[in-house]
Amino acid sequence: MKTKQISIIFCLLFSIYTANAQYTETINSNRPGFSQGAFSVGKKVLQFEAGFGYGTEEHSLKNTETNAFIIDYNVRYGIWKEELEISLIGGFRSNSVADNSAATPYEYKESNFTSNTIGAKYLFYDPYRKKELEKPNLYSWKANNSFQWRDLIPAISIYAGANFDFADNPFTPGNDSSISPTVAISTQNNLGTWVFVTNIIAERITEDMPSYSYILTLTHTFNAKMSAFVENQGISSDFYADQIFRGGAAYLFNQDFQIDASILFNFKDTPSRFMGRIGISYRFDMHDKDEFIEDKGKEGREKKKEKKGKKENTKKEKKKSNKRKDSIEFEEDDGGI
Repeated sequence: MKTKQISIIFCLLFSIYTANAQYTETINSNRPGFSQGAFSVGKKVLQFEAGFGYGTEEHSLKNTETNAFIIDYNVRYGIWKEELEISLIGGFRSNSVADNSAATPYEYKESNFTSNTIGAKYLFYDPYRKKELEKPNLYSWKANNSFQWRDLIPAISIYAGANFDFADNPFTPGNDSSISPTVAISTQNNLGTWVFVTNIIAERITEDMPSYSYILTLTHTFNAKMSAFVENQGISSDFYADQIFRGGAAYLFNQDFQIDASILFNFKDTPSRFMGRIGISYRFDMHDKDEFIEDKGKEGREKKKEKKGKKENTKKEKKKSNKRKDSIEFEEDDGGI
């Protein structure tokens, strides 16, 4: 029965999600999935992403039933260069647990932050920028529009942050407060109306129970307003391990405001999980001008030299022009005496 309900809801929700890019005219949100796209929000863009979720969990070994309420949030800001963004990513959870393992069942509540990570993401490889700079083939429509193997090369970014855990937290390993590193690699393929994002994540890697995970997110845009996604997350840790599946939809109200809805479920019973989420994304766009990402390596150095040479030639021409102008005006003045 549960599987049937999941299938029905999943089919209804499969209708939305916006593709990520560098700075874009419309908001670039990581919601409603949990993966990070390879691209930043854009320089001088401040963006808030938040969601609320409610669901149930049943643990067959502990014989517990849990009603869970969650809040997740992400504050992102593009700083210094188009490739770079800083962020605060976190979540808060409140559980109401019914423990049926004892002779007399009892209930208790627990709440705390599931995570709080401050970090930065940097895009160090963007194949789409290089493709834009290339000139089209004037002799072949097929060459310009057919699939090419190089289209499978993704944009790649790296994320590094510090995770802050609080003492006596039932949702994190360890009983003491701690600060530990989190690192991740994000890749992104933009294939027409499809976007495929991969995250490889290592969390709390200096702690006794580190966590390693991956997230695979496939997105399809139907039109300028609507999109949908499916997602698989695998988690490996001595503290918690799982295979989680998500699906959902997003609707773009305007270029700065997006709403979303999604569901989460798994197939194990220690615990079994089912949860629904709704969320919003809003940005304050202070991006004043488009700054194209410069080419790296030899090509980038040659273009910089070329630009520098053009600027110097322009300055010399202006100086010569001013000299000629001064000379003409002087001669006219002499003629008037």
